[in-house]
Amino acid sequence: MDSAFVIEKSVIIVVVFAITMLMAMYSTLAERKIAAWLQDRIGPNRAGIGGILQPLADGLKLFSKEEFFPNTPNRFLFVVGPAIAMSTALMTSAVIPWGDKLHLFGKDIILQATDIDVALLYVFGVISVGVYGIMIGGWASNNKFSLMGAVRAASQMVSYEIAMGLSVIALLMMTGSLSLREISAQQSGMHWNVFYQPLSFLIFLICAFAETNRTPFDLAECESELIGGYHTEYSSMKMGFYLFAEYANMFISSTILAVLFFGAYNYPGMAWAVEHWGVNIANVIGIAVLFAKICFFIFFYMWVRWTIPRFRYDQLMHLGWRILIPLSIANIIITGIVILRHDIAAYLGM
Repeated sequence: MDSAFVIEKSVIIVVVFAITMLMAMYSTLAERKIAAWLQDRIGPNRAGIGGILQPLADGLKLFSKEEFFPNTPNRFLFVVGPAIAMSTALMTSAVIPWGDKLHLFGKDIILQATDIDVALLYVFGVISVGVYGIMIGGWASNNKFSLMGAVRAASQMVSYEIAMGLSVIALLMMTGSLSLREISAQQSGMHWNVFYQPLSFLIFLICAFAETNRTPFDLAECESELIGGYHTEYSSMKMGFYLFAEYANMFISSTILAVLFFGAYNYPGMAWAVEHWGVNIANVIGIAVLFAKICFFIFFYMWVRWTIPRFRYDQLMHLGWRILIPLSIANIIITGIVILRHDIAAYLGM
């Protein structure tokens, strides 16, 4: 294997890992600042200028807290639970195209850890494994509240994964590809998929809230019923892994939304920028545009959390099984009819 290729991909992997962790860290600060803004409060402002060092202080606090193990015969699984949750949150970023390419050192560098033809299936596969981290942690805690939170989370995630997968099928019928890079390239200019599949986007967005256990779908850890839910018995960095996994998942799901429906790194006038400013400048702007879209969705997650109250659990399951899944199937049928009509018209030369 070419050593330059190995070095290139190793650098990209390290940078993506660092960015994911950094975004997860500072999403916690953004959450508290946005909550304070919406509630007319100041928010954290003691650690550093404007509270900029608050995430580091929180991390130091978690590292220094007492390492606690409940009276459980499954100590190994108790540790494995948060490790799985954190690992699956980080693995998803491997197939995301963060930009088009950069021309450095006499060669084109693709801004993606790996480009596989079934990248979207990989994303769904990794997401589906994440439920084991929550379920194992709740079961190994030997606590009825933790177990109930884990069962709630597992049933919720499995239910909404079905609607999420069905919503993407209509998009795949239109794009004809499972590669995230190919889907991104098809949305050059303003040919964003959200304009052609608005219902698919809406269903995917709602399911993303449920998959990340964010309000109004945070029934798995609601304090009024289950104390802390599946991570009630966790302390120190094992607790930190669960919290970090939630914010990392929020970052990754925002990225997937931007890539699938909002043109990824594409922006109006990108072709002109490549021609007049060069590939590097145009694609650096594209990276900035992608992160602007990601930050918008992260803000939207937080805005919804501090605005809308949570559902009852029966309402949550009713929405998933009796509303979103039928809507997804109807969207697939409508998309199929439109594509078939277009193909027949093209075949007949109309």
